[in-house]
Amino acid sequence: MTDEVHDFALDRERPRRPRSPAFTAALALVALFLLYLAVPNIGPTVRAARADGASGVFTARELYCIQHPGHESCTWTGDFVADDGTVQRADVALYGADREMLQQGQRTKAIDVGRANQVYGPGGSNEWVFTFSLLLIAVALLAYLFVLPPLRRRRARARDGGGVPSPA
Repeated sequence: MTDEVHDFALDRERPRRPRSPAFTAALALVALFLLYLAVPNIGPTVRAARADGASGVFTARELYCIQHPGHESCTWTGDFVADDGTVQRADVALYGADREMLQQGQRTKAIDVGRANQVYGPGGSNEWVFTFSLLLIAVALLAYLFVLPPLRRRRARARDGGGVPSPA
């Protein structure tokens, strides 16, 4: 057993190994895929969060359930008609409606925010949390890959005297 103490300051001064181009490419592809998923959904998720859309009535027609070990996930599908009659949609799902919320033929207030197969209750939704989490992760990955390395190089040059040899 030795009584040596590790000097962590030396670790910071040790030159970093260059990042693998394959690793950079893989993380960049992951970030781009997350952007591909998040960006088109920003508008609808913000509208859904604010319950901003055509107000109307959802009529429950059919309950679809999926069984998982120890869990059941259900959703009601049915018809939506806007209060002013301008929007009529069949076979849409009511976001957040589970088995106990409705019965077949029951009507409830809903908002159409423009999603192809879904309407929302008058309270809106929390889908924005997931969408903006994807967006934040994608931006963080891209910053890690393409913003931090130049900043680190600039800081290292400044610490080393700007790369200009000092006079002897």
